[in-house]
Amino acid sequence: MSARRLGFLSFGHHQNARGASARTAGEALTQGIEIAEGAEALGLDGAWSRVHHLQRQFSSPWSLLAAIAARTSRIEIGTAVIDMRYENPLLMAELAASADLIGGARLQLGLSRGSQEPALRGYERFGFHPRAGQSAADMAREHTETFRAAIAGDPVAHTDPAETGRSAPLSIEPHSPTLGERIWWGSATRQSAQWTGEQNLNLLSSTLLSEDTGIPFTELQAEQIRTFHAARIAAGHPGARRVAVVRSILPILSQRDADLYGGAADSSREQVGVLGGAVSRFGKSYIGEPDRIIDELLRDEAVMSADTLLVAIPNILGPEHNLRLLEGVRDHIAPAIGWTPSV
Repeated sequence: MSARRLGFLSFGHHQNARGASARTAGEALTQGIEIAEGAEALGLDGAWSRVHHLQRQFSSPWSLLAAIAARTSRIEIGTAVIDMRYENPLLMAELAASADLIGGARLQLGLSRGSQEPALRGYERFGFHPRAGQSAADMAREHTETFRAAIAGDPVAHTDPAETGRSAPLSIEPHSPTLGERIWWGSATRQSAQWTGEQNLNLLSSTLLSEDTGIPFTELQAEQIRTFHAARIAAGHPGARRVAVVRSILPILSQRDADLYGGAADSSREQVGVLGGAVSRFGKSYIGEPDRIIDELLRDEAVMSADTLLVAIPNILGPEHNLRLLEGVRDHIAPAIGWTPSV
């Protein structure tokens, strides 16, 4: 494992409910920026956002990413993940490069073929339809290929000779030269992890795996990570790529923490269920006294083999609560698993 990075992942939930601090989309967005600023001040390494369409969560991420980029100076700014079924890859290349340039090349863009969602073929309402014989996952990977070529500076059009007097190639502008090195793929299976390694992308693996072999979640995810590394080596890719995993970590440091988290017994166990037609294994939450959480994380093979750990936060409880939670993880847990602050 290389030097460990510690970040947070926010889903951007908002709902008008008792106890919620993020009651509206506007509050969730502005609080997301505030949490990112606070996390940078705490010395954390990453502020990552989930992307979901047609739900009361963060959606198209570009305004939020650019705002965080403008209000911070050091912290990585990530997505986990952008559903490529919904994206115009050339417009996305312009927006991504703009946000990356505003932030001084700090974007870490997590992409995927899309997670299970309540909308029936929602991407079709955005104007994207798989061709005959093409699956939605195939379309997402095709969009990804086009996007990666565009941010690499490949020509995507030619000048009009009637207007310019010549035919010359045109590339997407603006261009951020190193953005292509910071593209991640959200993988939920060993098969997609292999594809990620073959494509020489960074690997992002969350708290859900869309397969189950009967072994514990952490062991299956560790196998996924090994598959990724082996595929990169077999494909002959030089250098290294990063691996990030997500965990829900809720240390109990006060009576208020105990009142909020102490009854969440079900979430502290792994679960197996059917999601999107696939038997899936869900990782557990790490809840309790810091020493207990440290012991569990040190035995979590996937966490210990990743270079980046993202803590999923309950953003709906607001900036004050979430920054206190992240401070607790920073002070009482992260150093024991190999992390040191950047500032």
